[in-house]
Amino acid sequence: MSPQHSAYLWLAQRVTALVLAACVIVHLITMIIAVQGGLTAGEILARTQGSIAWLLFYSVFVVAIVVHAPIGLRNIAREHLRWAKGADIAAVLFGLLLLVLGFRAVWGVFS
Repeated sequence: MSPQHSAYLWLAQRVTALVLAACVIVHLITMIIAVQGGLTAGEILARTQGSIAWLLFYSVFVVAIVVHAPIGLRNIAREHLRWAKGADIAAVLFGLLLLVLGFRAVWGVFS
């Protein structure tokens, strides 16, 4: 991989880390407030159904995860397992799995 590609991956992981930090904070604060207010998981989901705002929020969350996590796992596989091309393929496949499962969960929150 060229140094330019490595720099893009480094930047993508740092930017998505910032997005993930913000999403985790919003998610945790929202869940804490909801649970302290006495809402059950079912009641929380009932309130999110049909909400475009929550659909967009959790979609951004999933996209950030789909970019961030495979890059980190790719680096671990290359550095510690000494994988070369296999690490790239595994990272892409893992990212696709996260994409499918993540958007399945987002759709569950929305619909």
